[in-house]
Amino acid sequence: MKKSSIIILLIISASFVIAIYLYPRMPDEMASHWNFKGEVDDYLPKFWGLFLMPIISLGLFLLFLLIPKIDPLKANIEKFRKYFDGFMVLMMVFLFYIYLLSIIWNLGKRFDMGQMMVPALGILFYYCGILVENAKRNWFIGIRTPWTLSNEKVWERTHKIGGKLFKIAGLIAFLGILFPNYVFYFILVPVLLATFYTITYSYFEYQKETKQ
Repeated sequence: MKKSSIIILLIISASFVIAIYLYPRMPDEMASHWNFKGEVDDYLPKFWGLFLMPIISLGLFLLFLLIPKIDPLKANIEKFRKYFDGFMVLMMVFLFYIYLLSIIWNLGKRFDMGQMMVPALGILFYYCGILVENAKRNWFIGIRTPWTLSNEKVWERTHKIGGKLFKIAGLIAFLGILFPNYVFYFILVPVLLATFYTITYSYFEYQKETKQ
């Protein structure tokens, strides 16, 4: 078994252990969602408040394991597998971090949830940029538009610039720490702009390729 899979299984196991151990101490209704102002706007019954995230993490891990096996271009995934494995671990750490924040909140500790999410999202976005820069053409991972999937050169160009943009978006997200009232804009706007730009860029690059 790969080292990345062992780490992920340990994280998921820790989630289930925490859920079982803390079950008697949790309120019957647990805060489960916060808006961008850091205010609770949704609740879940205790069982789902404790076990939903571990179950989601396990399901996502199984999906990650399945993708390299069912992709018609799985040989290409193997070319950047170390970056994909790194993303799997980072995503599980990210979900575990959110889970711990939720647990701490429901135990009575109060903090600004938005501020606590900023560094985690910044790191996640930045690593997405690294993954995108190194991704080879496949059907599941990367900037998958009709134009990148149809042309190897368009894929490579789009992912090189897309990777840089997502890393920049990750760095911009950290500014939310300094401007807590504008966290929403520092996190969401750069990612949306990067996504829109790369999709548009892939279209025009494809048009250039077909004309040649």
